[in-house]
Amino acid sequence: MISSIEEIKSKLYDVKYDRIEQGMGLGVKEIDEFLRFKKGAFNICVGHANTGKTTVVIYLMTAYAMKHGLRWLIFSSENTDYSIARKILEFRTGMPIQQLPDKFIAEQLDWINSHFKIIKVDRLYSARDLMAEAKAIKDAWNYDGMLIDPYNSLTKDPALLRSVGAHEYDYQIASEIRLFCKENNVSVWLNAHAVTEALRRKYPSGHEFEGLPQPCSMADVEGGGKWGNRADDVLSVHRLTGHPTRWVISDIHVLKVKETETGGRPTSIDAPISLRMAAGNVAFTVAGIDPIKTVQPQINKEIPLGSPDLNF
Repeated sequence: MISSIEEIKSKLYDVKYDRIEQGMGLGVKEIDEFLRFKKGAFNICVGHANTGKTTVVIYLMTAYAMKHGLRWLIFSSENTDYSIARKILEFRTGMPIQQLPDKFIAEQLDWINSHFKIIKVDRLYSARDLMAEAKAIKDAWNYDGMLIDPYNSLTKDPALLRSVGAHEYDYQIASEIRLFCKENNVSVWLNAHAVTEALRRKYPSGHEFEGLPQPCSMADVEGGGKWGNRADDVLSVHRLTGHPTRWVISDIHVLKVKETETGGRPTSIDAPISLRMAAGNVAFTVAGIDPIKTVQPQINKEIPLGSPDLNF
């Protein structure tokens, strides 16, 4: 099918007169200038192991759910379903679970259940198995975004692997996930580990972070640069776990934004989005602002602070 020149003209005029719908923000300039939630987008999130990729992404998912009412499907083979629910609960309230009354927790779980569904990982999934299940869930429960965490926990489909080989296999799966996003208007966030060589790359002598691992690039995704080629947006989450003070900072390097017309752009190499972890790992702040707290006051009013269940 040939593109209609009238449709092209309409889109061009939308660009000229700034009528393009913008991706969803969180009301914090330091985030929204670079990172937006866009329906139908395929996002890659790369980082070293144990740097908090999943925690950062779940925080962002919770913030978007609270601000915009978005609904999420989560596949996380390296985390239990209750640990994920706990993080959402603590991010939503800004308080550790030990300090929340049982009745209040139950009430918040109702909200979590209406905005998040967690796939029970009780068997091995290939990417095609997972996308088939995601499609069935989409038909029954209309969600806006999906987390796949991580990609390398998915098994390889034997028939596809035999027919195309290992290199082309990842290209095919990336293309199928991208097509799933477009056909279902779902934003997929795919967590990916970095190759071993990326972990060997350290800050040079004389640098303030000398000897510590450097952030991942697009080419550092396991499987190579093909993932960055297929993705709409690419994020690199980095945390200096061995630094004496900066270990509480999670940096989001926005490496690629395919459509800047709808908002967002890559961060500069030395100025990522920096999220500071709060005590107890129950919140993050960016430039001193916790994005969730901008939509959170009513929730805190509902917590019965005089309850004997609380143990401050």
